[in-house]
Amino acid sequence: QLTPSSFLRIGQLSNVDLNEDVRELETELPRQHPNEIPHNEKLLSLKYESLDYDNSENQLFLEEERRINHAAFRTVEIKRWVICAMIGILTGLVACFIDIVVENLAGLKYRVVKGNIDKFTEKGGLSFSLLLWATLNASVVMVGSVIVAFIEPVAAGSGIPQIKCYLNGVKIPHVVRLKTLVIKVCGVILSVVGGLAVGKEGPMIHSGAVIAAGISQGRSTSLKRDFKIFEYFRRDTEKRDFVSAGAAAGVSAAFGAPVGGVLFSLEEGASFWNQFLTWRIFFASMISTFTLNSVLSVYHGNAWDLSSPGLINFGRFDNEKMGYTIQEIPIFIFMGVVGGILGALFNALNYWLTMFRIRYIHRPCLQVVEAMLVAAVTAMVAFVMIYCSRDCQPIQGSSVAYPLQLFCADGEYNSMATAFFNTPEKSVVNLFHDPPGSYNPMTLGMFTLMYFFLACWTYGLTVSAGVFIPSLLIGAAWGRLFGISLSYLTKGSIWADPGKYALMGAAAQLGGIVRMTLSLTVIMMEATGNVTYGFPIMLVLMTAKIVGDYFVEGLYDMHIQLQSVPFLHWEAPVTSHSLTAREVMSAPVTCLRRIERVGTVVDILSDTSSNHNGFPVVESNPDATQVAGLRGLILRSQLIVLLKHKVFVERANLSLVQRRLKLKDFRDAYPRFPPIQSIHVSQDERECMIDLSEFMNPSPYTVPQEASLPRVFKLFRALGLRHLVVVDNRNEVVGMVTRKDLARYRLGKEGLEELSLAQT
Repeated sequence: QLTPSSFLRIGQLSNVDLNEDVRELETELPRQHPNEIPHNEKLLSLKYESLDYDNSENQLFLEEERRINHAAFRTVEIKRWVICAMIGILTGLVACFIDIVVENLAGLKYRVVKGNIDKFTEKGGLSFSLLLWATLNASVVMVGSVIVAFIEPVAAGSGIPQIKCYLNGVKIPHVVRLKTLVIKVCGVILSVVGGLAVGKEGPMIHSGAVIAAGISQGRSTSLKRDFKIFEYFRRDTEKRDFVSAGAAAGVSAAFGAPVGGVLFSLEEGASFWNQFLTWRIFFASMISTFTLNSVLSVYHGNAWDLSSPGLINFGRFDNEKMGYTIQEIPIFIFMGVVGGILGALFNALNYWLTMFRIRYIHRPCLQVVEAMLVAAVTAMVAFVMIYCSRDCQPIQGSSVAYPLQLFCADGEYNSMATAFFNTPEKSVVNLFHDPPGSYNPMTLGMFTLMYFFLACWTYGLTVSAGVFIPSLLIGAAWGRLFGISLSYLTKGSIWADPGKYALMGAAAQLGGIVRMTLSLTVIMMEATGNVTYGFPIMLVLMTAKIVGDYFVEGLYDMHIQLQSVPFLHWEAPVTSHSLTAREVMSAPVTCLRRIERVGTVVDILSDTSSNHNGFPVVESNPDATQVAGLRGLILRSQLIVLLKHKVFVERANLSLVQRRLKLKDFRDAYPRFPPIQSIHVSQDERECMIDLSEFMNPSPYTVPQEASLPRVFKLFRALGLRHLVVVDNRNEVVGMVTRKDLARYRLGKEGLEELSLAQT
């Protein structure tokens, strides 16, 4: 099926952003201000680099590891546990901060608007209340959107796709910076207070990951502070393991679901897994839930009762009223089908919307305007719906936070307002637990319809916000509607409790949008504190995933694909056995000799057309008998450190001046290695020689050129490689396989398809 176009991409491969500040590139593009950026989802971007998950076992590394004795290894292990505990504590505290600030600001906003509405209902002139509400929303969202669009665009969205990519081994610029964390937290607070259809749960995962990446390095490159601790962990291998612990701690702080957090890390994130890692991650998640719980309990004034394990609390479901019988199983499966179809519709709409945004709304000021527009429209829709609703419920015995009376009789409140006039988390809990008869079916139907489109429009705006809560809310609304109509049909029999169906609907809708199965089942079980529903929730989620996958892929995978990230899935495409390494690899390869002229190295590194990142090292002086066989592999970052410290053969004789480079010098330069342009090499130094033998990795992974694509893929994916050298039978280098070469092949509608590569 495949055209031999694999030779056309030579020279455009592995474009590296070594200096993470890609600002120069970004400022050049918008100057022409194109009205439309052509974007095609069948592209792979070359601006993303792989992480070096595989340690470079050069002589320095081996010497250091041999120096460390057994006791020192034990202290390293203890340090890992300490870091995990710190990750848990800090993630829990950040979650507390978000929760408390949101509660107070949103409460203030709703009190102001409620007072205003009550005042104007009597005298007439409710349009002022509408204006007040819309202006409050738009101004708060404007601040939240400005900081994201102008200061740190990576903080937009929920951050789950980005963390998924990071754990898959793709280095996304700025994704685990301190600045990103600050913007993320402020942005989430502002977008939830601004009344958008968003949740604060998704971004907790990103926040946890940033915290983990920061703590495990023992220093902050943004603040230029080095605490001289945890230096052993300054490499991608260790950092990535800690980031998966941080993501798990974020989930468990958001939902109060430590086991769910571990499973989330396992299902969505980490590509490499071992027993000890699982245990450490579980420890971090537990600590994070416990911290959140204790701080919030103290804040709410009941210090000893630990009653709020997560940011969202679905409340307890009683087993007595809420059991389920065997004849309800088909009903649950049907709800799963509905959830899958609605989720697929949501994703398809969001896909077109995101394509439109990438093409036309790419300037920060336009993005801010769009966010403000959405905020104002959300307030207007909510207001009009509450205004037109005639659904009145008695206030006695109901637990509504801000009951709006509007045109209801005294002692009654408007039940549309409980759904709209509240933060989404509270609305979900109300839909789960309000007694039967609290909602009119008409109210629920209208609410589901409007909120579906609002949430779909909101996801992908330039604000930090999650999609978890809105999808739970949509699902809970139509699930409750479903339950009410069932009890109409069965003449109000006992088992049709609307709250139970609201829970199943919420699970179905969320499963249909994000397509997580295992972790979502456990998260829902832990958040409701009820094991009885494990089986029906699992059924609903499986059905939703199967039905949804038939139409379109999950929301996060879709956004990863729209950003053209070279993401490697668990398996190679099914029909790819016909391809061999020779067809997949990129060739020719820039090789270095074992003892190389400094000038040659500088020229190769400065060459902008081939921005390669790993160079095979071959034997220096091949004569007629000896072939230039592969001797090792050296990375661009290592070469840059060597040039910076001027480790040249000629200077080795002046042994007084020159100390030997240690592994610490490489670690101190990590993760932001200086660009080659900043290193000055004089004309005389260009004539020196540089000996790579103690710095190169002498045993890189290689494959023969006849190996099939699935075999190459397995090796690459399971070991987390960044470069895989392809050799012929005389051990000469013929090509190199990098992440882009493998991610290019994807199963499309017509079978195997090959993506083209783009520089942007």
